[in-house]
Amino acid sequence: MSESAKRSTVYFEPHLHRALRVKAAHTQRSLSDLVNDAVRAALREDQEDLAAFEARGEEPTISYEQLLRDLRAHGKL
Repeated sequence: MSESAKRSTVYFEPHLHRALRVKAAHTQRSLSDLVNDAVRAALREDQEDLAAFEARGEEPTISYEQLLRDLRAHGKL
């Protein structure tokens, strides 16, 4: 962990805490490393989702009602 790392208190549900402790021991990593990796992965996923939304921003949209009519018209409902 770097010197610039910040300390924070996080409350886990008991079963999640137990699973993290077991995984940390099994992988010989700290709980902090596991949590930091999980948060990084979640943020990367958010970034990818936002990029996908931006890339598709110019696509036409239809209402839910139009979608249902289209599905019915094509025999999918």
